[in-house]
Amino acid sequence: MDSIRRPRPEDASAIHELLTAADTAVIGHADWTLDDVKADLAAPGADLDRDGWLRHDAEGRLVAWAWAYAKGRSDLVEVDVIVRPGREEVAGPLWGTVLDRARELAKERGHDGVTVDAGIHRADEVKRALAERHGLRPATSFHRLRIDHAGPLDPPAPPAGLTLHSGESEEARREAHLVHQGAFSEHFGFVKVDYDTWYSRRAAHRATDWSQLTVARLDGRPAATVIGNDQFLSDEGCGYVALLAVLPEFRGRGLGRFLLRHAFAADAARGRRGTILHVDSNNTTPALDLYLSAGMRTVMVIDVWRARL
Repeated sequence: MDSIRRPRPEDASAIHELLTAADTAVIGHADWTLDDVKADLAAPGADLDRDGWLRHDAEGRLVAWAWAYAKGRSDLVEVDVIVRPGREEVAGPLWGTVLDRARELAKERGHDGVTVDAGIHRADEVKRALAERHGLRPATSFHRLRIDHAGPLDPPAPPAGLTLHSGESEEARREAHLVHQGAFSEHFGFVKVDYDTWYSRRAAHRATDWSQLTVARLDGRPAATVIGNDQFLSDEGCGYVALLAVLPEFRGRGLGRFLLRHAFAADAARGRRGTILHVDSNNTTPALDLYLSAGMRTVMVIDVWRARL
């Protein structure tokens, strides 16, 4: 008989093996690293005793991992249910469990209802059908883009009046936080957070390298930021642009394209085989067009399914 218990940090390796099996069955390869799993289990605000579930079979093998994660004090809760291929029958009850917990999380934060988001690989027809059965519908799509680097690239010349500042200083990190909060305020699924929460979430992930954070000041004012990390280094050999943001009042001056090319050149100088990023296809700015015009290509699509419960 199967058993269900709460996850613990020491379960990271077993969870990673489960995720690898599930991803390989759908997209042909793992889409999580062990560090990704460890970071999720240690994420600030994650309550392992209330918001996560592990299901094991009679032999003690992990067959499912499910979780619900509230985004700050908002009514938005991210959920997921991952099951081992061949054990799809356990997914339905776990979906009910995480959605019930999502309702509780929203209520605890003073909301009458909850908005639930789940990211699902477009190729995962079984999971898409389960999400639809539980009331979720496609809301937007995130494209994973990649560009390959054959060797060193010349860094772009900065526009007049632009200076660059590294995230190795707290001042630059705080400016990057302010730019992020101001630039993404109208984006899908965005929830404002204070600096300490923003910093803690990044510091918790082993892929974080503050030297890969760059703030662009225009005439002395913080205008834009690009944040890279090593999330795709161990499995893809690539750099990763985790965030590229330009404040609204500084848009239309080529800062986004400049910082993108700056990130490409930095990754090439580090010997990365390429650069990867994710972009919302319904972004409030024409970001997808910018990245494609810079030579990037789509390598994967992840749909976000949403329900208001």
